[in-house]
Order: sequence, then structure tokens, then C-alpha cells
Amino acid sequence: MSEAAAGIQPRERDIARRETLRQLAKSKTLIAGVLIVGFWVACALFGSTIAPDDPLELTDVVLAPPSGAHWFGTDALGRDVFSRVIVGASETLKIAPLATLLGIVLGTTIGLITGYFRGIVDESISRVIDAFLALPLIVLAVTALVGLGSSNTTLIIVIGVAFTPIVARTVRATVLGERELDYVDAAKLRGEGSGYIMFVEILPNITGPIIVEATVRLGYAIFAVAGLTFLGFGVQPPSPDWSLQIADNYQLLSSGTYWWTVLFAALAVSSLVVGVNLIADGLQQVLDR
Repeated sequence: MSEAAAGIQPRERDIARRETLRQLAKSKTLIAGVLIVGFWVACALFGSTIAPDDPLELTDVVLAPPSGAHWFGTDALGRDVFSRVIVGASETLKIAPLATLLGIVLGTTIGLITGYFRGIVDESISRVIDAFLALPLIVLAVTALVGLGSSNTTLIIVIGVAFTPIVARTVRATVLGERELDYVDAAKLRGEGSGYIMFVEILPNITGPIIVEATVRLGYAIFAVAGLTFLGFGVQPPSPDWSLQIADNYQLLSSGTYWWTVLFAALAVSSLVVGVNLIADGLQQVLDR
């Protein structure tokens, strides 16, 4: 291959990369999602500075409705709901992304191995993946948390491992197509090892689907954290976590009077998931082109 021809592919990749970035910058769906998630990330990082009151402070102003003094009202212990919603973003945005990252790393590694080697390796691991996928996520998570005990670290590991088979299957399907392309054959002819081909040659070419899968899993991770915390297996009191707020106050909804103790925390969870899903949709629309 001549030097001129060798330089064409890198230039084409640069042009394609710049066009992708330009399309991402123009995606209204992606921008809307980034703004929503960015707001909650700012709250997670600077919530203690933004919040007007201490989210853990108990006062005598119990179950006060939204007002100028307390924008979102107060809960059954007199704590300011607005401050708790702002600061409550922190726990969710620590646990869910870390759990997602763990699932993506493990799932990508397994997907590369099964998709590249095929044969007995693929068959053996795929049967284990099918067995895991046959069980509901919530059942696996609760069983593991009961056995291992509730903590943020355990929650991250449990959710990350539960996501691993789903990610592995997605990556495997992508690798099956990539392994038949010419650049993989060229790497084999150069004498490159399997590890090099999988992680240096193939992996950079499947980052698009992996990024989209990561954003989708992040949305599910947020719901998983919320659901497990609501059941008592996730974040523990006295954290102002959104799901704990819902769990602590949802019984007040039966009276139909103290709606604010649950509504704002529920809207916070929903808006974060919507923001993540908008990012996933925006990425998928652009990368699929």
C-alpha cells in the first residue's frame, strides 16, 4: 500500500468523526437530555451550596405546604423538601453511573470474547448468559442484597453484574459482523494476538453501539436504584435520597393532603430518567446514520 493510500483512511475517519460531532451538536433531542441531566449533575456536585436549608435538619414546621418559606413544603419530620430534592441527586448519580460502568466493562469484555472466538467458548458463555436473562433483575438483585447486606458498594456490584449479560449479548452481536471485515483479517496476517485484535482493532469500531447501550443501561440503573432503595435494600437513612423520600412519605398520600412530600422527589427521578433516555435517543439517531 502506498503512503498516499495509507493516509486516506485516517483522513476519512477524521472527516467522519467531525461530521458525527456536528450532527450531535445539532440534535435537539440530545441537547434537551444533556440540559436535564446536566442540571441534576450540578445539583449532585453543588447541592449543599445550592440548598437553602440543611436537608437533615429537623424543625417544628411539620408537613407545611409549599410556600415562600419552603418552596416544596416540609415532610413529616419538618425537613425542607426542596433542599432534600436538590441534595438527594447525589446518591443516585453516584451509584447508577458506577453500576452502569461496571456492567459495560464486564459485558463488553464478555461480548468481545464470545463474538470473536465463537465455537465452544461462545456456546458455553451464551448458555450462562441465557440462564441469567431468564431471571427478573429485581429477583436477582434482592436475593444478592439479602445475602450480602445493603450498602452502596454492594448495590453497585449487584446492578452492574445484573446488567452484564444484556450488554454482553449486544456487544457480541456487533462483534460477529466486525470479525468478518478486512481489517481483522489484515491484523491476523500481521501476526497480532487475539487480545490485540479484540481490544485494539475491533473495540474502537464498536464504540457507537456501546455508548448507546451505556446510556440506555444508565436509565435502567436509575430505576433499579430507586426501586431497591424503596424496598429497603439500597441507600439507607438518613440520606435525603429521592427514593428514601418516597418510601418514607408515600403512606401520607392515602390522605390526599400531603402530596408534596412525595411528588417532587418522584418528579426528580422521572425527569432524570427522561433526560438520560433523550440522550440515548439522540445518540442513536446520529450514530445510526
